[in-house]
Amino acid sequence: MKPFKIHEGTTVALMNDNIDTDQIIPKQFLKRIERTGFGRFLFDEWRFLPGHQPNPDFPLNAAERQGASILISGENFGCGSSREHAPWALTDYGFDCIIAGSFADIFFSNCTKNRLLPIVLPLKEREELATLPGTAKVMIDLEQQVITAENKQYPFEINQKVKEKLVGGLDDITLTLTHEDVIQGYEQKHDVRR
Repeated sequence: MKPFKIHEGTTVALMNDNIDTDQIIPKQFLKRIERTGFGRFLFDEWRFLPGHQPNPDFPLNAAERQGASILISGENFGCGSSREHAPWALTDYGFDCIIAGSFADIFFSNCTKNRLLPIVLPLKEREELATLPGTAKVMIDLEQQVITAENKQYPFEINQKVKEKLVGGLDDITLTLTHEDVIQGYEQKHDVRR
């Protein structure tokens, strides 16, 4: 997994509360087994009108928000089913970070396993970020745990184990292998063939 230390990008806001995983990636698109190719179906029922025409009122379709890599949202983002396809769809679309008021536990865990940084911020700070113009660059420094936008800083908290994994680019297997000497020592000590 590629390390996540500093990310700079633009934002798009979708401030709804309780956005569930079926809204993020509707169930009819879960037939693929690859992790790629889900971005084109992201928020499909909101992004498109009948006939699959882009919905001009949906924030992700705004011309000034194309290429945004930071999604700002409401409370309880990623609730509903535990489908890992939801973070796959978000990353495949181009998002590197979701800033919300809170996250569903399983969705949060799935995000960090897929190098999608979930950040919790209070509503006032999210509302400030949501009003930034589409061209405004936002920098997220995970090591320093701070978001910088238009000369203002927004500190954030994150579980230190999650931070260590993302900054180090460590998936669960790689993280386990960092303790290989301890594992081998245990196996030698408890070798049943002795």
